[in-house]
Amino acid sequence: TGTGKEVLSQLIHHLSGRRDGPFVAINCAAIPEQMLESTLFGHEKGSFTGAVQQNVGLFRAATGGTILLDEISEMPLNLQSKLLRVIQEKKVMAVGGSSETDIDARIIATTNRDMHVEVKSGRFREDLFYRLNVFPVKTVALKDRVNDIPPIAASMLRKLDAQNDSLTMLSRNACEMLSEYDWPGNVRELSNLLQRFSTLYPGVCLEPELIPPSLLPQGLLPRDGGEGPL
Repeated sequence: TGTGKEVLSQLIHHLSGRRDGPFVAINCAAIPEQMLESTLFGHEKGSFTGAVQQNVGLFRAATGGTILLDEISEMPLNLQSKLLRVIQEKKVMAVGGSSETDIDARIIATTNRDMHVEVKSGRFREDLFYRLNVFPVKTVALKDRVNDIPPIAASMLRKLDAQNDSLTMLSRNACEMLSEYDWPGNVRELSNLLQRFSTLYPGVCLEPELIPPSLLPQGLLPRDGGEGPL
């Protein structure tokens, strides 16, 4: 969680031959089960209560581009079988529809779970897993790539400063302090911390001693001393 799976998915899309097509993302854990099918595959007007107009669905909306199925492991089993057919046939049928429509979209599926465990436990269809697992990419926890923390932090602060019209920096000692933390929330946790810093200390070069412990994640303590800005 928080390792930047969607950022990596967008990078794959923008560096591919589909870059001029749409990039459509959906978090499978965030949509109620009864709505997920129509969100993905579309529905016809009047097909269920509340369907006051036709919806083409995200798969058809992503034609010519990429669809990201974030947290695919949270998809209900009955919908997994329908997704398997979509992948096999490259066609979708809208809820309440009577005919299938061709689709042409790259599928990227992400998860924060061990899918072999999910398959073995019966929570995820084995045939769908092997259909999706064509080219696996493993994202790395932030604690396992501490050398990336300074450039990631610098990039995030630049974006935040552009919004706040300021220039916030981290000293080398502050970066070393951040590199000693495990970051269980990964890049997302780092982003939230830097947001707080840039809000409270706009235009300041942050030294460890300037950072009150109340602002730091549990287990990350400020240290004395300071060198020039990073």
